[in-house]
Amino acid sequence: MSSQSGKQKRSKPTSAFFARTGETKLKSGPRGFAGYASPRVALEALRAALARADALFPLSVLGLLAGVVTGVVIVAFRLASENALVLAGLMDNAENFEALPLGWRLALPTAGGLAIGLLFRAVRPESRSVGPSHVMAQLARHAGWLPWRNAAMQFVGGAVSIACGHSVGREGPVIHIGATSASLFGQWLRLPNNSIRTLIGCGVAGSIAASFNTPIAGVVFAMEVVLLEYTLAGFAPVILAAMAAAAVSRIVYGPDPAFTVPPLQLASLLELPYVVLLGVVVGCLAAAYVWGTRTLELRSRRLPLTLRTTAAGAVTGVCALVAPQVMGLGYDTVQSALLGQFGLSVLVSIALLKLVATVACGGLGLPGGLIGPMVVMGATAGGALGLVGEWLMPQGGASASFYATLGVVAMMGASLHAPLAALMAILELTANPHTLLPGMAAVIPALLVARSVFGQGAIFVALLRGRGLEYRFDPVALSLERTGVSATMNRRFARAALEADATVLEQVLATAPDWLLVTQERDVVGVVRPPALDGAGDEAGGDAARSALGQALRAAPRFIVVSPHATLREAMQRLDESGAALALVCEDAVSRGGDNARVEQVRGILERAALDLHSR
Repeated sequence: MSSQSGKQKRSKPTSAFFARTGETKLKSGPRGFAGYASPRVALEALRAALARADALFPLSVLGLLAGVVTGVVIVAFRLASENALVLAGLMDNAENFEALPLGWRLALPTAGGLAIGLLFRAVRPESRSVGPSHVMAQLARHAGWLPWRNAAMQFVGGAVSIACGHSVGREGPVIHIGATSASLFGQWLRLPNNSIRTLIGCGVAGSIAASFNTPIAGVVFAMEVVLLEYTLAGFAPVILAAMAAAAVSRIVYGPDPAFTVPPLQLASLLELPYVVLLGVVVGCLAAAYVWGTRTLELRSRRLPLTLRTTAAGAVTGVCALVAPQVMGLGYDTVQSALLGQFGLSVLVSIALLKLVATVACGGLGLPGGLIGPMVVMGATAGGALGLVGEWLMPQGGASASFYATLGVVAMMGASLHAPLAALMAILELTANPHTLLPGMAAVIPALLVARSVFGQGAIFVALLRGRGLEYRFDPVALSLERTGVSATMNRRFARAALEADATVLEQVLATAPDWLLVTQERDVVGVVRPPALDGAGDEAGGDAARSALGQALRAAPRFIVVSPHATLREAMQRLDESGAALALVCEDAVSRGGDNARVEQVRGILERAALDLHSR
């Protein structure tokens, strides 16, 4: 290349070299995505917009759609799980397990555990992982790509478990099913992984909102427990998803709160020390719950699956022989506790036996939820402490019913490490704002006792840690997780064949690319900076040009291949593992595997230095 050519002014890259290597020119205008010539081009523009961390409007629209999808799926699950025994003629309503004869109390959960074990043994091991822990693990390891097979197993297994009276809740299945519905929606549209992550938050919020008619608690739970972030771009779509899912649920189940209780409140602020004591006691109960579930899961992992699920059902049945209220979701039991309809001995026995039965079900692998039992344990333990308080202060304290409400807040907050979600949940479940102030006084001591005194983490995080996976808040990692590689990659590149002569090479470099892809046949064999080719002049002939190209290749940085759907965090992890300095963003990277890149599939180049700058 001549010196005159080497000094020429760099012009805007508009040549065919860029068109062939995949630089997409996005149309803008007042009509937005609707102004594109075809749905395919509009969808490509949507994907490019969603790769940015601040794609508020398109994420909000997708969140609204995901909420509707989630609401429909959750209503279907509730109808299937709550009406099976009623349709079979065994009970007059889905909660009346107390009316079952003694033999049925033992046989039904035991047979249900056996059926679930046989069902899960019939599928591949990777399809057996279910529940919120599975959702969080997929977020941490697989960018939120949730398989439909696991969700199908969760739907069927969760419905059977609830219908057979196991000591589980419905929120675990609905979180998994709702998150998978939203994830599959994003996968179907082939959206970038950073937006699929947000859609999972939408699915989680929508599932909680549709299941309990608690849209605010659904939003807070999704942000506080699953996504671990509070950003405007994250909040808006999650709020819309919770609203849409709750609206779908209300069409079927109506707008009433889950529990009907009188508007009780503290009789005096002098009761606050006793409320703190309640938090301490419930914190001990929460610590026992987390420790027991995690320990039993670790120690029973090597046992046959069918043996574990059958044993879990049998333990539930034995506990139900003494206290039938431990069976099923237990919301009728919570309602009775909130209305003060149980005595002290009944409340204590339900709380302790519910703890034993739920630890068995959760630790031995039944596909049910772990949050619903928290509500039952918290209500009965709080109600028992309320009765003790009435005995200590017969004329000056709040009713035992109000303390049952505070027990729910303390138990949920301590077990989930989500005090704000617990406060919002009880506010919406009871429609009683008087629970907030004393609820704060109860939930923080409970959380401190469970975490600082007994060293127990959040129950889902504890289960993940037992499986060798850390799930924690990392601001830098979350910043990288919110942005797709398509928003940061460099599209200013051209290509040249390894055997190109000096004239062709000069034409390529005249387009002033930032990077040059060196190809052999269809494969990319190296990525070089154009200044490395200075001196490959046309007057020296083709041999000199090829020599300069070969010399530049020997000094070229090593590259890997990533998908255009990947987040910056995924790309950085791949770069760290391989020790490479560059990542080629290739359309078919996932299906091809390895780090072989076809030149026509390259969409951009990502530098490690750009990722380091983004993470500061």
